[in-house]
Amino acid sequence: HLGRGRASRRHPIRPRLGRNLHAAETIKNFAVIYLVDITEVPDFNTMYELYDPSTVMFFFRNKHIMIDLGTGNNNKINWALKDKQEFIDIIETVYRGARKGRGLVIAPKDYSTKYRY
Repeated sequence: HLGRGRASRRHPIRPRLGRNLHAAETIKNFAVIYLVDITEVPDFNTMYELYDPSTVMFFFRNKHIMIDLGTGNNNKINWALKDKQEFIDIIETVYRGARKGRGLVIAPKDYSTKYRY
């Protein structure tokens, strides 16, 4: 079940993000997607620098799993991915790496030149 926070409805990134969240059905055997409204649950905002309209982070057995996307920020994804399959590929990569005990995994695609910050 995917919930929706009030803050997520006001931003133009939401439609693309929503399409990617439909990946939940495909990945349900090895991952769960949680939506958290950071205005209602601000406990980790400072620790994880959560201030973007949309942020994807990965955890495995209560441990934050970092992912090298080529952007310099290995903690999170803070842009909408192109499509659902791209999102699924990243989740599968994180899952495989985390199961092997890795705290940092390499993304299946390099995003260093795709997005400008």
